[in-house]
Amino acid sequence: MTAEKIKLMGLFETEADAVAAIADMQALGWGIEKVHSPVPSESIAKVLKMRKSRVGWFTLAGGITGFFAGFLLAAFTAARWSLIVSGKPIVALVPFFIVGFEFTILFAVFGNVIGLITQANLPNFNYSQNYAPECSADQYGILAACGPEESGELEAFFTERGARIRTFEAAPSVA
Repeated sequence: MTAEKIKLMGLFETEADAVAAIADMQALGWGIEKVHSPVPSESIAKVLKMRKSRVGWFTLAGGITGFFAGFLLAAFTAARWSLIVSGKPIVALVPFFIVGFEFTILFAVFGNVIGLITQANLPNFNYSQNYAPECSADQYGILAACGPEESGELEAFFTERGARIRTFEAAPSVA
């Protein structure tokens, strides 16, 4: 059995109106699919109870891996060739720490990029689906999906809070 969903977006003029509408929607049990904002907003993230990004952990893991990879590569190379210069030890710590530091930076960048791609679910080829261009300029958009019988209630909810309504076609979902 397939159920048609209607997607409605309420477009708000101010951040405060959008935050209040999000809080009211959560209190009334309406499901929020996405929230679009022209600028990053801590208050919207706070009311949505968004979790902190995990990208930093990818960067840390990449940096630690890079340090040991660089240090071990330099140590292995020096030990393999056994080039003794002026009686200095084959595995000298200070020069190898420099190589380890450089590899730390390189692998931390790799880890950061991998973390960004995986945590942001990139690439997203449907980025413009259910998006209002006004949200890139000066509007805050709250996208919600509901059944056809509830669409009037959701429209009234957005209108009471001073939002303009934008309707999107939703693909049928399997229930």
